[in-house]
Amino acid sequence: MPGTVLITGCNRGLGLEMTRQFSEDGWRVFATCRDTACADELRALEQQYPQLEVHCLDVTDYRQMAQLAEKLGDQPIDILVSNAGYYGPKGTLFGRVDRDEWRKVLEANTIAPYMLAETFCDNVARGERKLIAVLSSKVGSIADNSSGGGYIYRTSKTAVNQVVKSLSIDLRERGINVLALHPGWVQTDMGGPNALISAEESVAGLKEVMLGAGPEQSGHFINYDGTEIPW
Repeated sequence: MPGTVLITGCNRGLGLEMTRQFSEDGWRVFATCRDTACADELRALEQQYPQLEVHCLDVTDYRQMAQLAEKLGDQPIDILVSNAGYYGPKGTLFGRVDRDEWRKVLEANTIAPYMLAETFCDNVARGERKLIAVLSSKVGSIADNSSGGGYIYRTSKTAVNQVVKSLSIDLRERGINVLALHPGWVQTDMGGPNALISAEESVAGLKEVMLGAGPEQSGHFINYDGTEIPW
């Protein structure tokens, strides 16, 4: 049965498509993005689906995050999706790493997902499905790293995988399951036009994984097609 989902980073790409698919399936959707005034496609979806609410949220602004939590009050959230992220500069090879950008990427991709879980865990505990899903990336897999480089983005995703693992242990007593998800190489602004799959295909797979998740999947790193990825 449809429930309630909160998704971050919904102005484009995977977040926008996730908003569309959940709304189409009859879910109540809280969709957030940094600048709602510029999110024309998201606003169009809000007009189309009465159960969709768009909220302004910069996931690195923790005061704004707390204000949103206060606004939602005791609203149960079945699935909390930490999708918003920041890639940072490309071509971060050895000797070419921008430390200021590295800090920004770690803030958005590692610290913000933790803060999202901390801020909304009471709402998730009130939901039926009790799931927190964090969009990670296969490039964060240490076992899969055979090419080196990519220091900034890789480390942010490796670190958030550890956040997911700890959350899965710390929130277990509250019945909350926590997943790290790899969406695949997707044709989005971040993935580029040469990527292997569409946002529609990726999100359809991610939704299937999330809707089928239970305690046995909690604390695992899972591909959009349901296969497990080594840490």
